[in-house]
Amino acid sequence: MIDAQRLTKRYGGKTAVDGLGFTVRPGTVTGFLGPNGAGKSTTMRMIVGLDAPTSGSVTVNGRRYARHRAPLQEVGVLLEARSVHPGRSARGHLRALALTHGIPRRRVDEVVELAGLGSVAKKRAGAFSLGMGQRLGIAAALLGDPQTVMLDEPVNGLDPEGVRWIRNLLTSLAAEGRTVFVSSHLMSEVSLVADHLIIVGRGRLLADTTVRDLVREAGGDSVKVATADPARLRDVLAGPGVEVTGRVGSEELQVTGVSAREIGLKAAEHGIPLFELTSKAVSLEEAFMELTRDAVEYHGAATGETSGSAA
Repeated sequence: MIDAQRLTKRYGGKTAVDGLGFTVRPGTVTGFLGPNGAGKSTTMRMIVGLDAPTSGSVTVNGRRYARHRAPLQEVGVLLEARSVHPGRSARGHLRALALTHGIPRRRVDEVVELAGLGSVAKKRAGAFSLGMGQRLGIAAALLGDPQTVMLDEPVNGLDPEGVRWIRNLLTSLAAEGRTVFVSSHLMSEVSLVADHLIIVGRGRLLADTTVRDLVREAGGDSVKVATADPARLRDVLAGPGVEVTGRVGSEELQVTGVSAREIGLKAAEHGIPLFELTSKAVSLEEAFMELTRDAVEYHGAATGETSGSAA
């Protein structure tokens, strides 16, 4: 488990992380999301003691990272996959790490196979592709068979087979009761593996929620309905958990909390003709963009726009 309490980090006059508090619990995959500059990397570095908090605290499995006698066996971390001596082989790098914690050589062989590095284990890491370097970083994170696993952008550089491998790995680790904390900018991948989300913006907590609840709060699955009698249809659809919105005088309604099939059946039952019945599901990406739109530090210009000051 990872527990952050009012975690704050300042660099001179800039506050990178501002009073951040959250708990990452075992048995689930928790996604760590935020725009560029939101403080995700700084937070992850503080979790494992690479940066010291200005104030606040963070513990892993009940202790500060530096207090663990064998950190690799408590938390496995991937922050920078290329932080490997380029002259060492993949197996040599893992053996060197294992020696620091008394981890047996058989465990090195296990993670080499687990990460799909068997055919390149004797090759120098400096010659690895981005994807192979990523696999080596993940193998190193798993070397101590840790209860907590924290990975920053784990699918970066992986091919489709590697991406599928990561999905299966993360869900299997969580199913074993481990704490899994994953940072990513790929919303499609997060939506496939994460159950819980910690979302930050400008160093502050924006949401501590489930994927389902975030999407629901952003509009969830909505249905667009057009009918000649919107007022009557609104009355027919009224009920617990159902929300119907629409402009006065318009034939169109937006409905959440009930499926398009149910709307069609109720309309037919009451003799209300429909002109349109279209389902639209809000994606995790859309919900994320809506939540973080005021917390984005770096905006790209729209196509066709030019920079410059107004006359």
